[in-house]
Amino acid sequence: MTDFRDPFDAIKDHPFDDALSQRYLVYALSTITARSLPDLRDGLKPVHRRLLWAMRLLKMEPGGANPDILVANPARNTTSYKKCARVVGDVIGKYHPHGDASVYDAMVRLAQDFSLRTPLVDGQGNFGNIDGDNAAAMRYTEARLTQAAADLMSGLDEGTVDFRPTYNGEDEEPEVFPGLFPNLLANGASGIAVGMATSIPPHNVTELIDAAGLLIENPDADHAALMQIVKGPDFPTGGVLVDSPAIISEAYATGRGAFRTRARWHKEEEGRGSWIAVVTQIPYQVQKSKLIEQIAALINDRKLPILADVRDESDAEIRIVIEPRARTVEPQMLMDSLFRLTDLENRFPLNLNVLDSTRTPRVLGLKPLLVEWLKHQIDVLVRRAQHRLDKIANRLELLDGYIIAYLNLDRVIEIIRTEDEPKEVMMAEFGLNDRQAEAILNMRLRSLRRLEEMELRREHSELLKEKDELEKLVESPARQRTRLKKDLAALRKRYGPETDLGRRRSLVEEAAPAREIPLEAMIEREPITVILSERGWIRAMSGHRDLAAADTLKFKEGDGPQFAFHAYTTDKLLMATATGRVYTLASDKLPGGRGFGDPVRSLVDMDNEGAIIALMPARIGSDLLLASSDGRGFVAAVGDLIAETRKGKQVVNVRAGAKLSVIRPVPAEADSIAVIGENRKLLVFALTEMPKMARGQGVQMQRYRDGGLSDAIAFTLSDGLSWTMGGESGRTRTESDMMPWKVARGAAGRMPPTGFPRDNRF
Repeated sequence: MTDFRDPFDAIKDHPFDDALSQRYLVYALSTITARSLPDLRDGLKPVHRRLLWAMRLLKMEPGGANPDILVANPARNTTSYKKCARVVGDVIGKYHPHGDASVYDAMVRLAQDFSLRTPLVDGQGNFGNIDGDNAAAMRYTEARLTQAAADLMSGLDEGTVDFRPTYNGEDEEPEVFPGLFPNLLANGASGIAVGMATSIPPHNVTELIDAAGLLIENPDADHAALMQIVKGPDFPTGGVLVDSPAIISEAYATGRGAFRTRARWHKEEEGRGSWIAVVTQIPYQVQKSKLIEQIAALINDRKLPILADVRDESDAEIRIVIEPRARTVEPQMLMDSLFRLTDLENRFPLNLNVLDSTRTPRVLGLKPLLVEWLKHQIDVLVRRAQHRLDKIANRLELLDGYIIAYLNLDRVIEIIRTEDEPKEVMMAEFGLNDRQAEAILNMRLRSLRRLEEMELRREHSELLKEKDELEKLVESPARQRTRLKKDLAALRKRYGPETDLGRRRSLVEEAAPAREIPLEAMIEREPITVILSERGWIRAMSGHRDLAAADTLKFKEGDGPQFAFHAYTTDKLLMATATGRVYTLASDKLPGGRGFGDPVRSLVDMDNEGAIIALMPARIGSDLLLASSDGRGFVAAVGDLIAETRKGKQVVNVRAGAKLSVIRPVPAEADSIAVIGENRKLLVFALTEMPKMARGQGVQMQRYRDGGLSDAIAFTLSDGLSWTMGGESGRTRTESDMMPWKVARGAAGRMPPTGFPRDNRF
């Protein structure tokens, strides 16, 4: 019968926001629990656990041995290396249906000794390097497990953990690894889930084992006692942890924080007072090539004048050579500058966000985390003991049957030879169960010798003794703690501080934050004479030259000097244009005195509209008087005018038709302002009537009927005003009594004193 039902009848009406929230919640939980956060018990994410499990099934053990058996010399056998492509294929085919690139990247990281403090994969081939180069394709590289991975998986065949079906139900995989290796803190982890993240730095295995031992002996040990053992992270690339003990302790107490790490360096003398700084260890997860590019950029951009060169002389060991500009440079000053400006110092975040035994994400401090890990190890210990007890019980059952058979050997042989159903007869006559009778019937004839009976009785006695010990272990928490501490002590011998793998690599030395070295401290203070031509060509001549001789210098045809003044190489220069924008120039970066210099517009991003009206050294702490042609002005601090970029700062917002016409220093002792207009009216008012601003139009200084402002100056009223007389005499005239011109700001003013310059300039 044909079904004519409308397919649209199957559509269910469901609110979109509910459907979206439910599906997003499923996605979020999947990301948190099955992808991004590590498990507290073995410190692994599912992809890493599946990689190691697949390698174990492929018998890629260290040295070709069983992972549950410790190997003294893993290098004795290389037959366990297999192609990484084979491992990746098994993982994505059986356990982890994701892209092969992501799985291979995870495998590569497990093999990198600069990424993991204790690598879990022993790679053969190109697995990348600290410069940031990628690993070779997986068809070229080979790998096997390391001893640490074997320790992490030890006990998988002893009933210590539960197994679950794979995604397609064809195979099974362990939910967690039972091994005693403290992988979570030993190798760290990082990941970003939905709404949460984790960031755990690597640590020293010996310190972790000692801290766990302390908690086994004294479960009430406080956080301070643990911090006496766990000094802080132990990064595979070394470096120096420079935070204070209080900051480190606080981070481990809360499970959140950050660690400031620096490169390790030393000074090498090169004779005749010359020296270089050599970096031998760099911060964790910093690519060496990118670091050198950062330092080279400081040289090319002239942001660190005391730095001359950087060279990478690394081979198997890191060696970055930093060369100062001069032998007089202080080494610590140079390195402090590099720490502040490059990744020679960086911060590694701490966020101990992990999945606990119930697969619930939690942020734990150091002590709760170790306590939870020890609970897992106790559970593994008990389950291993219980599994062994079950094995012993099964074996004892068979041994009891064998011993009965030996005690009645002739009768057993007679039954087997004469009875059609010997099993039932033996079970009835000797009180055997089905399993015991079946085992007797399957015995080989060679097992009937007398020595075999003695061996069975010896084995029976030993198993009873072992059973008694295991039952006491299962029933006694004290015995469990003692056994766990003994096992940890055996593990410590393999990763102790005397071994290459266990020796601490990161120093813990408190240091102050890197100093911000002012530019003046990095530049040798030398006198210069700055000259800017009328057409905008600027140069700096060495020494303080005679400014009157500036006219005699070489200029391009039709050009001449506009500004000439004395300065020092440590000075910053302020250059103002008629548009009200102020630019900042560094004196040490000005072109030399040979030739005509360089166009000043090539040093800053300057438009072509505004003419340059002022160029002067920036004296921090002093003030400047700024005035527009329409008579508006204000006072500004020099520090507020300095720009950090080539674009400068728009300081004066000039109105339409006006322009910035005056920018003059305000003497420290000045108390008055003098303004003269193009109408030759002079006005004097108190300096306190002028506002101090960082940017704006200012206030009306003088009122005009026709024309605008010609000049303005700040001066001391009691000293009067002085100006140079015309002609060749060069005499200076001073008008000491300026009270007739002193009125309120914004007035029109009156005619200046007799003899005031006709150009209306002070």
